[in-house]
Amino acid sequence: MSTPLPASSATGRTGTPRAAGSWPVVLCWIAVALDGFDLVVLGAVIPTLLGTGNLGFTPSSVTAASTIGLVGVGLGAVAIGPLTDRFGRRKSLISCVLMFSLFTLAIPLAADVTQFTALRLLAGLGLGACLPTALAYMSEHASAGRNGRAVTLTMTGYHVGAVLTALLALVMIDSYGWESMFVVGGLAGLTTVPLLWAKLPESEAYLRALESVGDAKPAVVRSADVVKGRFLRVSIGLWVASFMGLLLVYGLNTWLPTIMGEAGYSIKAGTGLLLVLNVGAVIGLVAAGGISDARGNKRTVLAWFGLAAVFLAMLSIKIDSSLLVYVAVLLAGIFVFSAQVLVYAFVGHLYPPEIRGTALGMSAGVGRIGAIVGPSLGGALVTAGIAYPWGFYAFAVAAVLAVAALSTVPADMHSAER
Repeated sequence: MSTPLPASSATGRTGTPRAAGSWPVVLCWIAVALDGFDLVVLGAVIPTLLGTGNLGFTPSSVTAASTIGLVGVGLGAVAIGPLTDRFGRRKSLISCVLMFSLFTLAIPLAADVTQFTALRLLAGLGLGACLPTALAYMSEHASAGRNGRAVTLTMTGYHVGAVLTALLALVMIDSYGWESMFVVGGLAGLTTVPLLWAKLPESEAYLRALESVGDAKPAVVRSADVVKGRFLRVSIGLWVASFMGLLLVYGLNTWLPTIMGEAGYSIKAGTGLLLVLNVGAVIGLVAAGGISDARGNKRTVLAWFGLAAVFLAMLSIKIDSSLLVYVAVLLAGIFVFSAQVLVYAFVGHLYPPEIRGTALGMSAGVGRIGAIVGPSLGGALVTAGIAYPWGFYAFAVAAVLAVAALSTVPADMHSAER
């Protein structure tokens, strides 16, 4: 077996620089921010596409394009796991950002709805692979005992990216057209690629795992361990929680203003509550990581989903005080959004480096199915005219199901072996 590389080596097994500093943190944060861009960009350009009749879009074809894009993101998340465990975090992240950027830049060249949708699917494949790769890297880059903080702080890029994209849309679309949003997003990614190449070292934990395993066991075989033996029960519990978590994130982001409108609040108030919800998300992410590191991953994620269920159920109660409504939504945002991210941190804690990328990719990929189901569930309730209060009850039940799933997962793999 090969001798492990010393931490002071100038280059890794792949020949890439192994300098650390703040570059890995910044670059992984930017990669996650690109995911935030994708969350908002289609919603930002939909009114213009429908209003101008550009490319022949209709409400049904816009829905199809949005859904297919999310399918691409989910497939990319699942597919990247074995690849990042085989070829490394560095090469995988660079390739994913490059793929997303090129296909996003090509979207303004689409001649019709079919081409637009196909390009969204291909861009989604690259983008979906960015998140689990970046989180696997940051989970391994973190100091001992700071895994939760590293993952949650990296995920603030997701919400910051979404907010910045929404603000950019207010300036760009009217002046330069809907195409400008995809040009900016693609160029942002392409600008990141040379920085990733020059400044992102390979993960030290991944290199050590390669040295310890050697070439005797192919990565594709090791990746199958995610659904074998002691990891099977763990994986199922985490997948269910990830599904429920992203169902909540996307369902609330899509339908909260509409549901609050059905409750009798004004449209302006509903939009303001959506902003407050996402402000709560950032607060929750900043707080959750430190608490998770101090109190334990499992204990924290169970508490977070449990409190999310409580505050979502409370939103079903009509409150006359505007201040109390905003406080309730803020609290829901604090726990709903960071609960999902704590699932990713829990994955990083439970799985060894040689299959961590695959485990994160599978959790993110299954979660993306929830990202499709959440808006569909909300839409069905709105169509039936029962979104208020039953929408909040349904979302609260999803959080409770996440608690039930996570309760079957051991706090660490040592306890799983006993």
